Amino acid sequence: MKKIASLILVSVLGGIITLGSYKLFLEDETTNFLPENNVTQESFIPVNNSNRIYGTNADFTEAAEKTVHAVVHVKNVAVFKGPRNIWEYYQYGNSGGRALQGAGSGVIITPDGYIVTNNHVIEGASEIEVTLNNNETYKAEVIGSDPISDIALIKVDAEDLEYIPFGNSDNVKLGEWVLAVGNPFNLKSTVTAGIISAKARDLNARDNSPQSFIQTDAAINPGNSGGALVNINGELIGINTAISSPSGSYIGYAFAVPSNNARKIVEDIMEYGDVQQGILGIRGGSITPAAIQELELSESQGVFVSDVTPGSGAAKAGIREKDIIKKIDNIRITKFSDLTGYINSKRPGDKVLVKIVRDGEEKELNVELTKLETYSIAAIGLEVANVTEEELKALNAPNGVKINRTLAENLPSADLVGGIISEINNQKVNSIRDVREVIQERRTSDPIVITYYDHNGEKQRMAWR
Repeated sequence: MKKIASLILVSVLGGIITLGSYKLFLEDETTNFLPENNVTQESFIPVNNSNRIYGTNADFTEAAEKTVHAVVHVKNVAVFKGPRNIWEYYQYGNSGGRALQGAGSGVIITPDGYIVTNNHVIEGASEIEVTLNNNETYKAEVIGSDPISDIALIKVDAEDLEYIPFGNSDNVKLGEWVLAVGNPFNLKSTVTAGIISAKARDLNARDNSPQSFIQTDAAINPGNSGGALVNINGELIGINTAISSPSGSYIGYAFAVPSNNARKIVEDIMEYGDVQQGILGIRGGSITPAAIQELELSESQGVFVSDVTPGSGAAKAGIREKDIIKKIDNIRITKFSDLTGYINSKRPGDKVLVKIVRDGEEKELNVELTKLETYSIAAIGLEVANVTEEELKALNAPNGVKINRTLAENLPSADLVGGIISEINNQKVNSIRDVREVIQERRTSDPIVITYYDHNGEKQRMAWR
């Protein structure tokens, strides 16, 4: 599966790059993972509901002091046996060693050592090393991760650590002062200041992207990945993830995963082991000048509903094709990333109040979010669903998703339905979220090649051009 960094490598001001600081060198010592610690959502994640402070004469010292000791340096180490190239052979012979393949930042969110960082910072690590601001070093284990949102949860065996409480990212305002705390260029405990430049920013060229970022002009550079974006009260409002720069260094644009989204993902990992995605059950897009003219719309902002999934919460609540979504709960919806950003902070079963415009009249509908259980690959006419371990074992498949049904009449339904797709375009898929990521990142003109295990457990390939 592509690194999550590929989600944000789009042509914005010359390019989007991830912030992990990558270099390669060898170290001699070896370490072991800590044993897994099972937790549930009852192990609460601290949240700060204190009064907010605004003003032009803002004092950053208190917020900096509150947060700098709760942001750590994260090292991604790969352990290998034997030399992997000629340089390693001449340096170390046949003994192998440890290579630092990535470094970034992380945010302590509980006093007992839970740390949130970016998935791309820890992806592929054999060992993870965490260094606190006081130079204490711990070995960490990965509790879980979500490549689509680029969020990962790791844990160190420690107590009484300083931590940063979550703030409410829905309440951030344009122009609000913020601090970015991290380890750019391996410089420990760096704090920079800026403002909120934009909310619900989508870095993907496609309008149906699940991304929704906070944009800031606080100076963020390689190595800040996984660090904290905090408000002047020292509350965590974002996890720094990307910068927009042709050179790879700060030029005034940086992006963070909103804290409400990060917190929900972390709580899902703690309680369920993976992300529980709630959906409205609609397809649509932002209202653009072209859409206004083509569809003769009376509204200039919002999300235009092009399709409603049968049986979904949206369908049951009465949302229809051609409705325009203007607001969800207290969140104003002006574009598609406003909608996805807010819905991604919710779970299946949560209820939201959706304000729509239909034929010039406003309506409010209560919608219960449903779970993302299936995904339709419209380009090839297949619907896929998540698969159980038993279903994988039955077909000797190492990983994959189940072909749930065919959507095209010319496909051999009896042969395909029940099979397990393990790869799409040579990328491994383990869930329907993985499938969605691969399909959304694919250019429309590119072919689709699936590797699947048929009813006899035999590996097959099919291609659509």
